[in-house]
Amino acid sequence: MLSKAAGQAARQTIRNRSSPSALRIATGTIATTSIVSATIYINTENGLGLKRELDFWSSVTPVVWDYWWNCFSSSPKVQLQKALLKINNHAVEQPPLSPQTEQDETKKERQILLDQLHERNAPKIYNIMIQLGGLYIKLGQVLSVTALPIPEKYREYFRTLQSNVPNHEDWVTVVKPTLERELGAPLEDIFESINEIPCGAASIGQAHKATLRSDAGEEEVIVKVQYPNAKWQVPADIECVGQFLQLCVWFGLVDESASKLSYEEFARQFLSELDYTNEMKNLKAVYESSLDPNAPYMKQRVVLPQVFEELCTDQVITMSYLPGRKFEEETKRQLSLLGIDTKKSFRSIVKESSGNVTNAEEGERKDEVAISSSSQTLALSTKQPARMWKAKLTSIMRNVVSVDFLFSVVRFSRRIALLSQSATVKWIQLASSLSIVPVGWKTWADERQNDILQSMTLDWTEDAVHTLLDVHGYQILNQGLFNADPHPGNILVDFPTEAGKKATIGLIDYGQCKQLTPDERVKIARLILSIAEKESDEEIATKFRTLGIKTKNDSTRFLADFGRLMFGRFESKHLDHSWHKELHKEDRVLYFPKELSMVYRTALLLRGLAMSLQYNPSVGELWRDHALEAIRKHG
Repeated sequence: MLSKAAGQAARQTIRNRSSPSALRIATGTIATTSIVSATIYINTENGLGLKRELDFWSSVTPVVWDYWWNCFSSSPKVQLQKALLKINNHAVEQPPLSPQTEQDETKKERQILLDQLHERNAPKIYNIMIQLGGLYIKLGQVLSVTALPIPEKYREYFRTLQSNVPNHEDWVTVVKPTLERELGAPLEDIFESINEIPCGAASIGQAHKATLRSDAGEEEVIVKVQYPNAKWQVPADIECVGQFLQLCVWFGLVDESASKLSYEEFARQFLSELDYTNEMKNLKAVYESSLDPNAPYMKQRVVLPQVFEELCTDQVITMSYLPGRKFEEETKRQLSLLGIDTKKSFRSIVKESSGNVTNAEEGERKDEVAISSSSQTLALSTKQPARMWKAKLTSIMRNVVSVDFLFSVVRFSRRIALLSQSATVKWIQLASSLSIVPVGWKTWADERQNDILQSMTLDWTEDAVHTLLDVHGYQILNQGLFNADPHPGNILVDFPTEAGKKATIGLIDYGQCKQLTPDERVKIARLILSIAEKESDEEIATKFRTLGIKTKNDSTRFLADFGRLMFGRFESKHLDHSWHKELHKEDRVLYFPKELSMVYRTALLLRGLAMSLQYNPSVGELWRDHALEAIRKHG
């Protein structure tokens, strides 16, 4: 009995001595396993994406807190301020304000507060975008011209992201290893030479000019390489943008339906850009269609790069080099020749045109062309100070004079000025050869000579705009495969050295393509044809409905006017804010068909380019023949 008791005591003693040690071992093992697992996970694509999302929110949260704490009714600070104000009003015994006056005062105070918050936080958000880079840079560029009602202070900062942003990866540590891994050979075996400095860089990749080794001789190419981290970084960034946009909706900063449409398009566009294999196939298909002598490419001197399939992978695209400078550079030069400040956005062009005609651009008046986010229509919001007769005169002129006339006057007056300057330069140069003018005059004339030569291309811009619209109309309605992102940075222009020859236009970057079925093309063609032939409201609305658009009230007038805004000519009444206000009171878009959305985006970008150059084309009229052909073939 004693022996049994002694044994139990001994075993208990052993358990008492070993339990803490075993617990420590178990705890250490679990901790070590957790650390190792976390380390492994954080280095996976999902883990890196999570870390990037945490970096984003840790930077953005203080800004979100600042808005909530100072501005929103659920904030204790705001609730306390309201309570103190109520007590103060009772103590002072001021006469009560009318409901409308009280509402106006509240709105005014809130706007002042929001302006202060925007002033304080816009530079912080800008710096976050610069630090995170990648898609956030692209997001800032998009927001600088977006349809969404972005506060102007933010838009000012975002506009600076359109240029001069360092956004390329290191050649030795990132780009070269990626190219050699993807192409399966040292670069020296494939290329005679390759420029380490990128000729272009974007949020997910960059491009390098190279000379290809070939049995047929050396050939200049462009090698487009995707950043290794883009596959996980872009989805993580898109997720963060979506969450942040939801927060903005909750705060009441943006419209929910408009933001949802914009976000879905934004996400779809940039996820599609990750698919280099699909981009290569799209580029190959459009290139091959451009070789058709019946297509407008050869007639209009429009070229596309040829793909080298054997040097393409899911992270690399190799294509032929197209000479020329970017159309956006040419656009800025043309705007300068027209006397327009190139630092301003395209939104101010219509305003300046009408102001130049009436000389009513003095004072603090601000007019801004905007795309209405709720129905994606082109509108102009106008803020005018009271009792300014010049501003009123401008408004009257807009109602009686067409936009085309305004643009024509601007271009004509600028041309007269250039011709006058050209005549003066020629006279001074002739006189200087006879030594009858001061040396300073000769210097001035020599400095202006290049500007005079460049001004001769003013006529070219209208032809170029029509060419771009013609080619993209053919892609959309005839081929059904088109580039939905034809901004000036994706267009090249190569001027000939010989006089009398037409410039060559190069189309690049087919990462955001849209494929339309024959049935979709026919429906879109019928809508465009209805607008081009100026049919009745009922006819246009019926064509619109067949595409699947849904509005709250199914208003025929709303749909007809919406269609004309999309594909018709910009009219003087569109400059009247009250016209748009009445239109939006009548109805609003609940669902916009995706296939039409990308077509509209293409038309909007090209028309925006045209408007910036003082042209006012009707997209419907320019696409009329392509629409008829689509209906003939597939209708």
